[in-house]
Order: sequence, then structure tokens, then C-alpha cells
Amino acid sequence: MNMLGTLTLWGGMTLAMTACGKKGPLVYPDMLVPKAPEYATAIQIGSGVKIIFDLPTSDRAGNRLNNLGGLKISKRESDLDLEQLCSSCMNDYHLFRKLYLDLLPEATERSGNHMTVLDGDVKPGLLYSYVVVPFTKEGVEGESSPQMSVKLFQAVLPPILHIEAQPTEIKISFVSPAPVDGVLIGYNLYRTSGENPFSYLPINKTPLNLKEFVDKGLARGVKYRYLARAVVRLSSGTIVESLVSNVIEVMLNDD
Repeated sequence: MNMLGTLTLWGGMTLAMTACGKKGPLVYPDMLVPKAPEYATAIQIGSGVKIIFDLPTSDRAGNRLNNLGGLKISKRESDLDLEQLCSSCMNDYHLFRKLYLDLLPEATERSGNHMTVLDGDVKPGLLYSYVVVPFTKEGVEGESSPQMSVKLFQAVLPPILHIEAQPTEIKISFVSPAPVDGVLIGYNLYRTSGENPFSYLPINKTPLNLKEFVDKGLARGVKYRYLARAVVRLSSGTIVESLVSNVIEVMLNDD
């Protein structure tokens, strides 16, 4: 190749490299879809199921996700044990909820990046499985969450709340019947103020394992409402929440 041809070749290669801009690893389109929720679980609460999961914040390539539109929750009902079911088969699932983040339906609560969905259409003795699939605002579906399964048992009896108002704190005590099956782990305590509905998330991060709890840092002149659920580990190892306790409204004592 003569000198003119060599210069022409190098010039073409340089133009091609500069025209493309900064080079980076090739990202396939299927890597730009939402990543699966990092945390997803389902537990029995009273006679229903509480589905808990975190919203994905990145796509499969690790980029920040800015166009999450919502999530699809699919559900399977079976009278078989989990070991007898195909964990990867989706034929028996049906759409349970399609959640749009800008218009959430009833029995659904968002707290930051945390989502809680209640399912009351369940029966004792049956096994229920759920999977969550996020989708973008353009309707493109992402990765599916791992399968969440919970077998429904007869609802555990609720505790009874007793409350004593004091000038700077509210003292709460729990009285709970012995579980018919399993052992009592503790209690989940729920609190709200005024006419606001109760959150699906308790104020405690782990079950309260004492019979008394003192709630501090409360505002004067505000009416608070409390309810509780017992947390029980059944003989099968499954952890469930009981039916809901009595609801008590109280204010800090002025004395």
C-alpha cells in the first residue's frame, strides 16, 4: 500500500473512532429493564396475607431507574405443599394486582421505597404464592421477584391492649391467650393519630417481646390510637400475625 493509501486508511479509522464518541461496554436492551425487587416476602396477618417488597431503584445493568411506572403481582392458589409444586412454572398464576405508582388502589400502602399489599381473598389450608414484576412508564416489564409462598392456617386469636396515659409517655400492656399451636414471639404495635388510618407497618422493627411497652416522644393535645397483633411461630416454623386487638384512643395526661 502506498503512502497516500496508508494516510487515507488511518484518517478513516480516526474519523470512525471520534465520531462514535466515548467508548464503553455494549449494553443489550434487555439489561435496561427494571431489576427485580431486592426484598420480597409474604406473611399471614390475621386471616389474610401481607405482601411486602421494596421498589427497584436500578435497571439490570446497574443504572439508576428513573422511569418505573408500577408493578404487576401474580398469584397462585394450590392445595398442594410447596415441595410438590414447580417453582419456575407460571401457568397456574393469574394477575392479582396491577399497581400504578401514581394511583395506588385500596389495601396498598407505600412508605418511601417500601410497598405493602394486603390480600384478603384467601382460605385456610391452602398455599398461596406471589411474584412481583416491575414495569416502566412505557409498559416494558422487568425482572420477576423470587416466588413468595405462604400457607394459610386458622387465624391466631388477638391480644388485648391496656393503656395508661401519663404526662410524658403512654404505657401499653399486652394480654394474650396462649397460642393453640406454636409459641408467642411477641407483639407488633400499630399507632396512628387523629382520624388517620393505621399504617400496615408496625412502629416496632422487631416484635416486642415484653408484656409492656412505653411510647415516648409524643405530642401534647394529640389523640393517638393503638392496636396490636400477636406474633406467633407455629409448630411448622411459619411466623404469623394474629387477628387485630381492640383499638384504644388516648392522649397524654395533663396531670
